[in-house]
Amino acid sequence: MLTETEIKKIVKSLAFLEPGISDIFILSGYPFQIMVYGRMKNAFLSDYPVEVLNPFQAEEIAFVMLRDKPFLFKKLLQDGYADFSFFLDDDTRFRVNIFSRQKTYNIIMRKLESKVKSIEELSLPQVFYKIANEKFGIILVTGATGQGKTTSLAAILNEINKNEPVHILTLEDPIEYLHKPIRATINQRELGTDFSSYAEGLRAALREAPHVILVGEIRDRETMDIALTAAETGHLVFSTLHTIGAGQTINRIIGFYDKDEENQIRQRLSSALRWVVGQKLLPKIGGGRVAVFDILYNNLRSKEIIMTGESEGRTFYDIMTQGGPFGMRTFDQNLIELYDQGLIEEDIAYYHALRKDIVGRQIELIKKQKRREETPTNLEILGKGVK
Repeated sequence: MLTETEIKKIVKSLAFLEPGISDIFILSGYPFQIMVYGRMKNAFLSDYPVEVLNPFQAEEIAFVMLRDKPFLFKKLLQDGYADFSFFLDDDTRFRVNIFSRQKTYNIIMRKLESKVKSIEELSLPQVFYKIANEKFGIILVTGATGQGKTTSLAAILNEINKNEPVHILTLEDPIEYLHKPIRATINQRELGTDFSSYAEGLRAALREAPHVILVGEIRDRETMDIALTAAETGHLVFSTLHTIGAGQTINRIIGFYDKDEENQIRQRLSSALRWVVGQKLLPKIGGGRVAVFDILYNNLRSKEIIMTGESEGRTFYDIMTQGGPFGMRTFDQNLIELYDQGLIEEDIAYYHALRKDIVGRQIELIKKQKRREETPTNLEILGKGVK
């Protein structure tokens, strides 16, 4: 039987095998695996030499991790998964997901940054400072799992913490970044340990005198409804949704509600929403990953489309394309910029484009411009330089 100390040694060895490791995979039927800059790799440990983990070995590690969390055993058995934080003795932290797969238990661990990075350190768009200056309303950061949403939100909260003497309350699953108070008072609460559901935690939060509320994820109508109420009553609410693009995000929110409530929710959303920030992490030339953003600001044109819905010539994409002065941009505009700067490959830009015809044309123009710039201006003819 492995001890907690031995498991921490295994996890530490995997987490620091090489630079760029973001995730550790302990899966029945596979060797130890790591994700390095978004790519899967097998890992071999001399201190724990296994070619392939059997079900007992994966389950043993999982159950030792859950030993002091009995309430999560019940969740794992009922729902087939459990999320929690895991710490090494050097304070390296992980977000852990244990899940059931064909009667085996498996583990995926996300390595967390020990330090909350600033907007500047992360090279986030300058409009993030404007987002951090909002006083009320709801701000959504969207994207798939593992695309840096939590990191970006932590940077925004850090900016508020540095500048505003406010009460920040977070509801997380699990807590990923530990914020140290600077000017703000910060209370971080964890799902399962401090509250039973996001809806319950958010309902309680409204009685705890917060100025700023972070909800780890909006998963259902009840949570969305309370988040909107909080925004409407003068709170600044941050949260995430697993959507891609502003239009899909608005439609997902409306989809939480019945058809006969659509007009009412469109009115509430047009009033309470401030920003929608979509985010992806793409492979970077030379190694690592680079973030690409899709940013919608809820100005008068945006409000009108939220109220009436998108139509030909009146889409969120059109608003973001023309909304540069407000800090808006589309994924496609950002992809073209990154390609022009030599940060991403052409095939990556094209693959992730929402409107491939637009991105394709712009890439061809950039390539033509670069060819012209590389053409020699001096020709050697008969040993003489001719311009």
